[in-house]
Amino acid sequence: MLDQYKEAIEKTNIISKTDTAGIITFVSDEFCNISGFSRHELIGKNHNIVRHPDVDSSNFKLLWETIKSKKIYKNTVKNRAKNGSTFYVNTTVIPILDENENIVEYIAIRYDVTKEVFYKEELQRKEKELEELNKILENKVEEKTKQLQELNLTLELRVQNEIAKNEVKQQVMFWQSRLASLGQMLANIAHQWRQPLTELSLTLFNIKKASLKDDVEGVNEYYNQSRVIIQNMSNTIEDFTNFFRPNKDKHYFDLMTSIQESLHILNTLIKSEMIHVTIKSIENIKILGIPNELSQVIINIIKNSKDAFVQNSILIREININIQREENFAIIEIQDNAGGIQEKEVYKIFEPYFTTKHATQGTGLGLFMSKMICEQGFNGSLDVTSKKCTTTFSIKIPLEESHGD
Repeated sequence: MLDQYKEAIEKTNIISKTDTAGIITFVSDEFCNISGFSRHELIGKNHNIVRHPDVDSSNFKLLWETIKSKKIYKNTVKNRAKNGSTFYVNTTVIPILDENENIVEYIAIRYDVTKEVFYKEELQRKEKELEELNKILENKVEEKTKQLQELNLTLELRVQNEIAKNEVKQQVMFWQSRLASLGQMLANIAHQWRQPLTELSLTLFNIKKASLKDDVEGVNEYYNQSRVIIQNMSNTIEDFTNFFRPNKDKHYFDLMTSIQESLHILNTLIKSEMIHVTIKSIENIKILGIPNELSQVIINIIKNSKDAFVQNSILIREININIQREENFAIIEIQDNAGGIQEKEVYKIFEPYFTTKHATQGTGLGLFMSKMICEQGFNGSLDVTSKKCTTTFSIKIPLEESHGD
């Protein structure tokens, strides 16, 4: 039975024995398989035949100091095979003593961890790349914040110009009120649009979680999601700067494609919050404007729905998006079953700094900005209705005769 035990161990483990000088006296079949050397090439050779040149000599000095003092040495060792390839093994070296407590030989038992080490290095490389992308984003946020602060200095002149352009007193007062709010609003935009960093943190957690399961496909998927989030955050900050500049370049784009891209950006949030989203459209509709501005409106409305689902403890969470044409207008209706809005709050929902959330969860700027985008960016409107525990946001955008289809 002892012979059978010995054979079982030798057939399934990477084992070698050396004399007290480090000369190999025995190797198992698994040792030959992983190193690429035959038993004939190994027996009688110094064990450093598989030593990797990248490994510092101090590691081997510690090894010999440990085993010569009759202690067991354990470590993960980087070796080089006969063909020059690298392999890693978790190694335990045990001194064998005679009846007089003298060392007569050393036996080393190992198991292959090459795949785990390479995978860990790849994960660390990708985490480092994400950290560098985050630093680039932070620098861009700082740069755009500075530009927004400079833009803020010109708001007083903008108010005066708007007053001069408008002949109707009521319209002048309307613009005065909105432009007066922009001063404080611009200071909060950069902070508000850093919220997707929370999604980045969740994605990084999922990368680590997938790595523990050796799920390479999952790691690549979450890695690509991170790049999309970072790119979208960068574009969003750029869009806010451009929003207040005249002579913006508008073009025709497909409404359904823009909404689908917005949902793709929110994919991680939608899945994690178990929200079921359906889209219904009976025809392709093209509108004139800037696609990213419409995306910000869609994203903000859906995020508000998500917050309402959580706040009202809704278990079955549904959002229905309906796209249709009414005469010369494109209509986008976004309806959720998150509990509705109180009647007294419906009339205030688009006012700057009005929010139904806790002070730490919202600034009240999202819907105000969304309404401005719909009105100024698309010459349309954004309205809301609420009844029977549902809320419906309706976006109405005029269509050009020659580009309606």
